Amino acid sequence: MLEIESTDRVGARHGVFKGELIEICLAHEAGGAMRSVAEVRVVPGKGLEGDRYFDGKGTWTEHPGDGREVTLIEMEAIAAILRESGIELKPGDARRNLITRGVPLNHLVGKEFRVGDVVLRGVRLCEPCSYMESKTRPGVEAALKHRGGLRAEAVTGGVIRVGDAIRETAGK
Repeated sequence: MLEIESTDRVGARHGVFKGELIEICLAHEAGGAMRSVAEVRVVPGKGLEGDRYFDGKGTWTEHPGDGREVTLIEMEAIAAILRESGIELKPGDARRNLITRGVPLNHLVGKEFRVGDVVLRGVRLCEPCSYMESKTRPGVEAALKHRGGLRAEAVTGGVIRVGDAIRETAGK
């Protein structure tokens, strides 16, 4: 749900959202099956404890690029590709760590936001790729283009849980 909070003097709208974390998915090894957990510890500079990238075992660990600590995807995007393309994905099939509802992820690049009490910073979009498609179904890469999620870094640590609120950080 996106709620409009105010407009500036030229009429641009500034939104405030309050979304929800609906699933947490981790894979212990590169290319391994994603498993759903109820909670996870977030460590700045490392990511999600128990996930492949936390231990440097992710498929793209050796490749440069920020935003490998935490990945997010909107449940709305997963539902949209079923409606539009007939491609059915379970949330973990998207190979993203955090599945959200009510969060405009594309708008969080360069911004800080909270998942429960943990602060994350959106780094860049997490566009789908041929590797993701090879681990899921034909057509997924095209269907999720520009809505494949968000790559983020942990600003603060702590435990996040399914059901936690996701909201913008004041002033960021």
